[in-house]
Amino acid sequence: MAKKQFAVIGMGRFGSSVATTLMELGFDVLAIDRSEQIIQDVSDWATHAVSADTTDEDTLRSLAISNFDVVVVAIGADIQASILTVLILKELGVKQVIVKAQNELHGKLLSKIGADKIVFPERDMGMRLAHNLVSPNILEFIELSKDYSIVELKAPIELVGKTLKQLDIRANYRCNVLAIKSGEELNIAPFDEDGVEENDVLVIAGRSKDISKLELDYAEG
Repeated sequence: MAKKQFAVIGMGRFGSSVATTLMELGFDVLAIDRSEQIIQDVSDWATHAVSADTTDEDTLRSLAISNFDVVVVAIGADIQASILTVLILKELGVKQVIVKAQNELHGKLLSKIGADKIVFPERDMGMRLAHNLVSPNILEFIELSKDYSIVELKAPIELVGKTLKQLDIRANYRCNVLAIKSGEELNIAPFDEDGVEENDVLVIAGRSKDISKLELDYAEG
């Protein structure tokens, strides 16, 4: 099976991070930015790099952009350019367009014009920081939807040495323990009799309001 082809438009911090990570994972990446200076810098590490105005349909067509499986639009503050780029990409038949949104309104507009996935890097990073400030044991916070979330909880000392049955997180918080990470090992769908050891990380899913109660309890503990 042929490897997926990726293009990333906008070589700011977010776009560059996406592109370099994809390359580290073994994929070829076409890096695109309007600035020739940025492209000169990017060309030192990107598989392919080109300076282009992605709000011009003929330009994108000349890049054979429709041949790419995924195009990530990571344009910075220029919301109009972001929206026009997405419109053209979808009209040209790009299978999956993932877009960085500046705010909720920008995200709603992107959704209406056909963006397949919308990400809010600044908002999401702010949420992660806030949750970590409330409870230092929370290593990661992922919002699945408006009502549901997943957290990675570093096992507080009061959990160590107890089984999941003894902890009964489902009954106490109406949340589910999806996995237990012990170093490099990952125990998916652990049983009630599985115990929690020092430095374990629990992957827990549930309603956001229940997750918040769990966070606060362990912050106080």
